[in-house]
Amino acid sequence: MKQELFLGKERQHKLAANHAVIFGAGALGSSIAEMFVRAGVGMITIVDRDYVEWSNLHRQQLYTEEDAKLKLPKAVAAEKRLQKLNSGITIKGIIADVNFRNVEKILEGASIIMDATDNFETRLVINDAAIKHHIPFIFGACVSSYGLSYPILPNKTPCFHCLMDHIPETSITCDTTGIINPIVQWTAAMQVSQGLQIMTDSPIKPMLRSFDIWKMEHAEIDVAALKNNQCPTCGEEANFPYLSMEKQTKADILCGRDAVHIRPSSSKTLDLQYLSNQWGKFVSNMTVNSYLLAFQYEECRIVLFQDGRAIIHGTAKSSEAKKIYHKLLG
Repeated sequence: MKQELFLGKERQHKLAANHAVIFGAGALGSSIAEMFVRAGVGMITIVDRDYVEWSNLHRQQLYTEEDAKLKLPKAVAAEKRLQKLNSGITIKGIIADVNFRNVEKILEGASIIMDATDNFETRLVINDAAIKHHIPFIFGACVSSYGLSYPILPNKTPCFHCLMDHIPETSITCDTTGIINPIVQWTAAMQVSQGLQIMTDSPIKPMLRSFDIWKMEHAEIDVAALKNNQCPTCGEEANFPYLSMEKQTKADILCGRDAVHIRPSSSKTLDLQYLSNQWGKFVSNMTVNSYLLAFQYEECRIVLFQDGRAIIHGTAKSSEAKKIYHKLLG
C-alpha cells in the first residue's frame, strides 16, 4: 500500500505490533482513532464515558444520526464503526470515566497514549500513569479555531505537570466558545504524525506546537528547559500525586437539596466578571458579584465561587455534576 512505500516494510510491521490507547472518543479521539485504524496500528483501545449526541455530529466523524438517536456510548459506536474499516486489527471500546483508580489497569500492555480528553485534571492523571509506566504520551487540545500538541517522552522531555504553569487554564471550552471542524483535523493530524514516528522508532522533534487555523498562524516552542527536577511526576523524587484520591475533584451530594457541591483538585482564582461576559450568550438568569456567579445552564441552577468551587442544583448525581462542571471550566 502507499503508506508502506513511504514507511518501508519494517516500519509498517512495527505499527502492527503496537497497542495505542486513546483517551476520549469525541472530536479529537474519533479522528485519531480512524487514522490509526487506517494506518494499521495493531491494537487500539478507545476509552470514553459519554454517549453520542446530535451536537457532536458536525465534528465527530465516526458517528451517525442513528448513533445519536440511540444515544449509543461513544466507545461502543466507535468500536463498531472502526472494526468495519479494518478487520485485520484489534479494537476495544471501554465505557469508563478515567480516574486514578482505573487508569493503570486500562494502560496495561499499551505502547503509546493519545490524549483526546477535555479537562486538565484527567490529563494530569494520565500523565502520572504514563510517566510511571514509561509510556509515550501525546498531548492534544483544541477549541474555537486554536489547537495545541506536544509529545511527552518519559525520562527525556518535560511532562505535562512540568508545563502546567506555562499552559494557562483559560476557562474556555468547546461548550462555551464553540469549535470548527478543521482545527480538529489539524490537531489530530499533528498528534497522529508524532504517534506514527514514535511507534516506528523514527526520529521525533519534541516541540510544543500551537496553531490557529482561522488566522493561519502557527508557532513552535522548544520547552526542554522547562523540565523540572523537582516535579512530583517526573522529578528525582516523583510520587505521582494525581494517582491518589487527594488530587481529584470532589463531588459531595448535598442531602435533601437535589444538589452537588464540586470541589476542584487545586484552588483556582476565577475572574467571575470575565466569565459572566463570556457565558452571557448561553446561560440565563445570571447574577454576579465579587464572591460568586450564579446562573441557569440547561436544566441546572449553578452557583460558581471565585475559588473554583460550585454548587450544581438540579441533580443528585456526582457524575452528572462533574460533567457539567468540566463542560463549563474544562
